[in-house]
Amino acid sequence: MDRKEHPTVRRMLDRIDPIGYLLTEVFHLLGLFAIGGATVWAAAKAFLDMTVRGHATIEDLLLLFIYLEIGSMVGIYFRTNHMPVRFLLYVGITALTRHMIGYVQTESIPDAGILILAGATLTLSLAVLTIRYASARFPSKASDGMDAE
Repeated sequence: MDRKEHPTVRRMLDRIDPIGYLLTEVFHLLGLFAIGGATVWAAAKAFLDMTVRGHATIEDLLLLFIYLEIGSMVGIYFRTNHMPVRFLLYVGITALTRHMIGYVQTESIPDAGILILAGATLTLSLAVLTIRYASARFPSKASDGMDAE
């Protein structure tokens, strides 16, 4: 007889499982609120830094878009319990674009680095296209129309 099939062990597991589920859900919610709070904090600090400087660069604006996407991702994950992979890819594309702009502004002669950044951006864009196509062509049964990958 398997240990899990023993009546005493089964009763004990039946009592412990709800506690484990509750602890997992509490950790999940605390983690989401921590990530959301840290995102709001970082975005507010970036915005205050821009106001102190008296102007915003394109890199600053792209950084705010990154924070917006992270906040949206946390909100979608909170509501659906599905990780929106596309939003992670959007964050990556925006971060690479931000880095590419800074790279072009500081380098007097663009070299292979700019091609690497452009290639990585293209690769992430193709990944978004693939996920969008797959979500439309092969929708999951639990799909709520949000492309929760």
